[in-house]
This record gives sequence, structure tokens and C-alpha cells, in this order.
Amino acid sequence: MDALISIYLWCLLMGSVVGLLAGLLGIGGGLVMVPALVYLFMHQLDVSLSYAMPMAIATSLSTIIFTSFSASFTQYKLGNLNRFVLIYSGLGIAIGAIIGAQLATVIPGEWLKKLFAVLVLLIVLYMLFGKRVESKNQVNKVNLSSVGLGTGILSALMGIGGGAILVPALVWYKVNIRQAIGCASFCGLVIALFGSLSFIQAGWGHNELPQWSFGYVYLPATAGIVTLSMLTANYGVKLGQKLDTHILKKIFAGFLILVSLRMLLG
Repeated sequence: MDALISIYLWCLLMGSVVGLLAGLLGIGGGLVMVPALVYLFMHQLDVSLSYAMPMAIATSLSTIIFTSFSASFTQYKLGNLNRFVLIYSGLGIAIGAIIGAQLATVIPGEWLKKLFAVLVLLIVLYMLFGKRVESKNQVNKVNLSSVGLGTGILSALMGIGGGAILVPALVWYKVNIRQAIGCASFCGLVIALFGSLSFIQAGWGHNELPQWSFGYVYLPATAGIVTLSMLTANYGVKLGQKLDTHILKKIFAGFLILVSLRMLLG
């Protein structure tokens, strides 16, 4: 089978799973997409790890543009977008996403793979054992910009929407949990947009990248993932109302731990 068709079909399947998990567990798909895309790019397109890692991260971010837009619009209708929080955290996030994407293209592929695996492990440990706590500090412009900058850099390095980082950080500064989640949805769009553009610029003109690459974004993979992920996300939300998602989250966290260890050791 032609590699292009094979990748598109695999990404259709991946998109259905990612969308289902996002709707069911409220977990962004980047944690799943990046390792899977690295494997596909290396084995289907014969791309070296030094290009496969930034391609996977960039492609993951490009898909988040679509899913975050939908989530942001829903949060806007629910009145969960705090303009003050959005403006100042969004500025930091936009700058951080550009920096993170540029860093991801210059860090050696093996190091980037291990960094991704370690960051995933930290996020999973927080998912399992972390608690949302508040500090005595009120949110202000400097705090928001700093949190946004850090979130943008880490998210663009990992190819994720940043909610797992931004929500607990905003809650720490006494932002209402609903507003924190709403702002994280919108800021995920900012991360994905600015991060993707930065990856496109960084990869522009690289002859080593495969055909159908737009900078570091591999368009057939983006199309395959987006096609079904937005459909299955709605089904995941409905299914989540019937199932015990706490148990499912622990199973999923265990799966991510295995994936991370495989990336660290393999």
C-alpha cells in the first residue's frame, strides 16, 4: 500500500480514538498523537528521528487548532471566558508557543524524544495524584504572562493544547475553576495556531522533509486525524455520562506511563 494512503488511514483510526478519549476523559490528544506519529513517520515514510519528532509535534498542534476552536466557542457561549485572564495569559502563550516550536526544531531528536517522555510522565503523575490548590497570591498581569509563557513553551515542545499545565496554574492564582478550564480551551487554540505557524516557518525549504509537508506539518496526517476526531469527541462526551471515567483515567494513565517508558528506553 502506498505510504501516503497508509498514513492517512492510520490517522483516521487515530483521530477516532483521540476524539473519543478527549470527549470521554477530557484529555488532550497530543499525549497520544505524538508517539504514534513518530512511529508512523519513521516506519512508513522512512524519516529519521531528528525530523520525525518535530514533524509529529507540529502535526499534533495543527490538529488542535480545529478541536480547540470548537471547545472555545462552547466555553464562550457558557460565559466561561475571562477577558483579563485571556489577554495577559494569551500574550505570554503566543510568545511561548513560538519559542517552544523553534526549540523543538533545534534540539536533537533523541533528546527531544526523552524530554517529551519525561514531561508526559510528570503530567500523568499529576493526573493521578495531584490536587487543585490555591495560593495566597491573587492573579495579576505579571503572573498571567509568566504562566502563559511557560505553558506556551512546554506545550509547543510537546504538541499538546496545554490544559493540563494551564488549568492548575490558574487555579493556583485563585481563578475560578470553570473560567480556568474555559481560558485553557481558548489558549489551546492560541498555542496550536502560533506553534503551528512557527513550525511551518522553521521547516520551510527543508528538502529532507517528505512530500506533502507544509513546513514540519504533515498535511495527510492532519487531515486524517481531524476528519474523525471532531465526530467521535461528541460521542465520547455522551459515553462519559454513563461510564465511571475515574477508572478509565487510571487505565489511560497507566498506558501513557508505558508509552513514556518505551520512549525513554527504546
